[in-house]
Amino acid sequence: MTPLKLLLAAAVAAALPATASAQGQIPDCDRACLIKLADDYTAALVAHDPAKAPLAANLVTVENAKKIGRGEGLWRTATAVPTEFKIHVADPVSQQVGLLVMMQVEGKPALVGIRLKREGGRIVEAEHMVAGNLSEGQLANLRTPRPALMREVPYEYADSRGRLIWIGKSYYDSLDNNNGSQTPFADDCERRENGFQTARNPMVRTTPGGNGQTDPAFAFLGGLGCEAQMDTNMWEYIDTIENRRVEIADTVTGLVWGMSHFHHDMKEERYRLLGVPGTEYRVIRASTGAGFDMPAIHIYKVWGGQMHEIEAIGIVLPYMSPTGWEE
Repeated sequence: MTPLKLLLAAAVAAALPATASAQGQIPDCDRACLIKLADDYTAALVAHDPAKAPLAANLVTVENAKKIGRGEGLWRTATAVPTEFKIHVADPVSQQVGLLVMMQVEGKPALVGIRLKREGGRIVEAEHMVAGNLSEGQLANLRTPRPALMREVPYEYADSRGRLIWIGKSYYDSLDNNNGSQTPFADDCERRENGFQTARNPMVRTTPGGNGQTDPAFAFLGGLGCEAQMDTNMWEYIDTIENRRVEIADTVTGLVWGMSHFHHDMKEERYRLLGVPGTEYRVIRASTGAGFDMPAIHIYKVWGGQMHEIEAIGIVLPYMSPTGWEE
């Protein structure tokens, strides 16, 4: 074959779509495929039947920061399929999907976060976080997702996957350094944690069915936006934020899935506040007692290069608990 014919043949071959059989591997799962994978997985959990999900032989499952075996944890305790509160974060690049849902665990409503990683057509990592014992105030905010979270981002305002990942990572730096400028927060940024609204509340409010905080300083802090809160030093009691993982970004909805493990030694009884009228210190020890950890999942809504919404789930564990992913 002449050099010209070789070049033409190579060009034609490059233009043809690669098939699974030609590459010798199972094709990647696109966004719709990953969303279906997450829904099928939760259905299998409720059916208590691991055979109904494409689990790999070498699957590793971690639930509430502890490794569990096949058929354990939610595979036994999930008792009803997710409600209308369901948020998918699907990333075809990392072949991972995050899912935050309200469902029933042991017959009671629970907020559940699930991360799945797919490889070779099978789920090789599954991570569960289960937060139960929810109050009426929490449940009121967990009936349906906030509409702004679920909207697709118009092309003109959409950020690249790399930009989404960077902005998601920056949130932990802002918390760690008490510096709101390290994250590009939008003025309308609102945060909810386990159903509690923890930013942009009314400055003067009662808290029936809420988290019981009626202190004026707390009301002021809870009324601030996401960036302004960081600058008050209110998160100083967080020692370190470890096991930071921001690997899932959905460029269609602008949602970013972040996981982390917060440590709080609580050695100090009070922490100095900045810019809070009439209050110089925040007293923490009286309400929390000994040190504690908080593994958490945060979902960030990002568009136009700014963070607009945050939906989070966290659980409390003993201080310096393992993450579940140690070898």
